[in-house]
Amino acid sequence: MSAILGTYARRSISFSHGKGCYLYSTNDEKYLDFVSGIAVNSLGHCHDHLVQTIKNQAEKLWHVSNAFEIPEQEKLAQRLVENTFADHVIFMNSGAEATEASIKIARKYFFEKGKPEKNRIITFKGAFHGRTLASLFAANNPEHIKGFGPTVDGFDQVDFGDHDALKKAINKNTAAVMVESILGEGGIKVIPEQCLVGLRKLCDENDLLLILDEVQCGIGRSGKFFAFEWSGIKPDIVPIAKGIGGGFPIGACLVNQKAASGMKPGTHGSTFGGNPLAMSIGNSVLDIIFEKGFLDNVVKQGNYLQSELIKIKERFPNILEEVRGKGLLRGIKLKVDNVEFLNKLFENKMLAVKASENVIRLLPPLIISKQEVDEAISIIEKVCQSFK
Repeated sequence: MSAILGTYARRSISFSHGKGCYLYSTNDEKYLDFVSGIAVNSLGHCHDHLVQTIKNQAEKLWHVSNAFEIPEQEKLAQRLVENTFADHVIFMNSGAEATEASIKIARKYFFEKGKPEKNRIITFKGAFHGRTLASLFAANNPEHIKGFGPTVDGFDQVDFGDHDALKKAINKNTAAVMVESILGEGGIKVIPEQCLVGLRKLCDENDLLLILDEVQCGIGRSGKFFAFEWSGIKPDIVPIAKGIGGGFPIGACLVNQKAASGMKPGTHGSTFGGNPLAMSIGNSVLDIIFEKGFLDNVVKQGNYLQSELIKIKERFPNILEEVRGKGLLRGIKLKVDNVEFLNKLFENKMLAVKASENVIRLLPPLIISKQEVDEAISIIEKVCQSFK
C-alpha cells in the first residue's frame, strides 16, 4: 500500500531526468513530452537559463516574509505590468490560489464602493478554475464537487456559448463574469475573439468586472503573452500560474487600478507567495518569453501542428472528429476512446493528457522545434492507423 493518498490514477512509470521536450524514465526510455506538467514546463525541462538562475539564487536567499520588501518580486511585478493590461500584481503559489484572489478582489471592490450586495460571479459550464472549495463550486463540475458539500454560494452558472442565458443571469447582485479565455480541462474550447469583445462590452454596460482565467492558456501558450490579447480587449482581473514558473510553483493575480482599489493591507496574503527563489525563476522565464521572435515561433509551430493534425483528421475521419485550440494549446476531439488513444501514444513513447468531451490535450513546451512537431505527428498518425 502506498503512503501517498490515492487522489491520482498514476501510470506505473517514473522519470529520472528531462531535457528540452523529452523526459527519460528510470529505466532510461525516452518520451516526447506533450504534457509539459499540464502546461507548466513552458521552456521544457532543465532549460539552461532557469537552471543557472536556481543555482545562483539558491546560494543567496530562498524565502523571506512579505512583511519585508522583496526586490525580485518588485522586478517581476513591474515587468508584468509593463507588458500587460495590469497596474498591480499579487503573488501566490498556484492557479487555484490565484482564482481565489480574483474572487476576493471582485467582491471587495463592490463592498468598498458601498455595494456589498454585488457579490455574485457568473461562470460557465465546462470551466475549470482549481480544486479549492470556492474554485470547485465556481466551475461546478458534478464529478469534482461530489461529496464536498455544502455548496459554496456566490456563483451563477450558464451554458458555455449561450449569450441569452448570460444576459438573463445578470442582476443587481452580479459583481463579475469569470471565464477561461481558452477552456483547457473543458476540452480546449477557444472563446471567439468577437465573443470576448462582446463580453467586455456587456460587463461595461452592467458595471461588472471581467475576470479572464489565463492559468493554462496564458504566458505565451496561445502565441501571445495572454490569449485574450488576440481580441484586443482588456480585462479587469487575470489569474495566472503554470507557465510563469517554468516548473517552479508560482501563482499570481493581475489587476487594473479600478479592481485593485478595494484591496488594502491585510485583505489578502500568502506565506510563500512571492518568495525570492520563485520570483527569480519567474523573471528568468520572462527573459526567454520576451526575447524577440519567441512568441512568433510559438505561432509558427502552433500553426504547423494544427495544419498537420488537420491532414491526419482528413485521412482518418473515423478517428479524429475535430482539431481545436490556438498556438501550442491544441486539442483533438476523438471518435474513439481518448483513454485508449492516450495509452497507444504512451506505448509509442509520447505523453499527452485528456480533457473533457473525449478530447486529448497537446501541450508541448513552447521551445518545440519543427522536427519535434514532426515526430509527434508521426506518432499520432501511427496510433490512428492502429485503430483501423
